[in-house]
Amino acid sequence: MLLDLESVNIFEKEIAQAESLEELNNIKVKYLGKKGIINNLNKSLKNLQANERIVVGKQLQALRDRFENIFLAKEKKLKQAKLEEILKKEQIDITLPGFPFIAGNLHPITQSYYKIVDIFTSMGFEVAFGPEVEKDFYNFEALNIPKDHPARDMQDTFYIDDEMLLRTHTSPVQIRTMLNQKPPIKIIAPGKVYRCDSDVSHTPMFHQVEGLLVDKNITLVNLKAILTLFIERLFDENTKLRFRPSYFPFTEPSAEVDIGCVVCKGKGCRVCGFSGWLEILGCGMVHPNVFKAVNIDHTVYSGFAFGLGIERVTMLLYGIDDIRLFFENNINFLGQF
Repeated sequence: MLLDLESVNIFEKEIAQAESLEELNNIKVKYLGKKGIINNLNKSLKNLQANERIVVGKQLQALRDRFENIFLAKEKKLKQAKLEEILKKEQIDITLPGFPFIAGNLHPITQSYYKIVDIFTSMGFEVAFGPEVEKDFYNFEALNIPKDHPARDMQDTFYIDDEMLLRTHTSPVQIRTMLNQKPPIKIIAPGKVYRCDSDVSHTPMFHQVEGLLVDKNITLVNLKAILTLFIERLFDENTKLRFRPSYFPFTEPSAEVDIGCVVCKGKGCRVCGFSGWLEILGCGMVHPNVFKAVNIDHTVYSGFAFGLGIERVTMLLYGIDDIRLFFENNINFLGQF
């Protein structure tokens, strides 16, 4: 043999003695690298006769194959040993006590939302939703509030442009429903609404639930019955209730609904302005002009609508005197609910 191949077999001993992957890779470079021993022997083949080149070439290939097989076996063994070492260091002691993960609570607004929705759905109302970025037509004009109507001053509106705005109430959902569905209609429309207002009793974003019932022969008696039952279920059966005449452009006649003060039980206190009463919602019979805008014949059908603020209800339920507390994310405050 013109090439000393036997002296190369020392790699088996070197691989067997390697104690780390880094050391093993250095051995691979030594023998199979660009300037490695086996590669240099390959380059020497050109100096042999043709018949010798064939024989020695086969021997070199067998040598390379043996090196790679031994190398891979050792590499697998070292990797397994390293993994076992890592697992041994990072193993979890299941006898240790677990972290004190504490379950959170539903936000008080969410709790009130679900409670109100549950009461109305139990009375047969369906839940309807609509976009929060709304067209002026649905938010104002179809509700009997044309562009020059003074009632627009009652709501400080976030306008996007002349025709688009952030809805100031969920009444647009009622309009959309009446345009797409023939009576009878019996829905509530919960959701977020927006107005340019911020103080202890107002926030730029708040939540409302509005209701609509349209059918033949609907009267104020039906409205009063529904709202009386709602108030009794929301608070208790002994809650005093009164309907006070009011004005809304989209209902006629209109009324405000007051309940006996939940703080002083009607005796008079700072919360109720010493009147013994607290305003809780607005309501009324759907105005004929609203029916006209949605192509419903007001000589055949009648209906009522109502609306209340969820924050307002929550403040009364829990005796909270500052609406901003709901949005400050104070865990001490929210944890009470």
